[in-house]
Amino acid sequence: MYLKRLEDLRIDHDLSQQAVADILFCQREVYRRYEKGERELPLSYAVKLAEFYRVSLDYLVGRSDKR
Repeated sequence: MYLKRLEDLRIDHDLSQQAVADILFCQREVYRRYEKGERELPLSYAVKLAEFYRVSLDYLVGRSDKR
């Protein structure tokens, strides 16, 4: 699954991939793979990112346009 919103939210918040990786306590390359859909984003990370960006999980994964 390609999560375009991961990249969009990161850029909207002026964050680097490394900064988001630090929030998730993972390596930048691992986070890059989540963002590009090369690796499945674990639910625990999705919840953490949704809370950080203050959006719903549905919005984060593209199931809703309502933040």
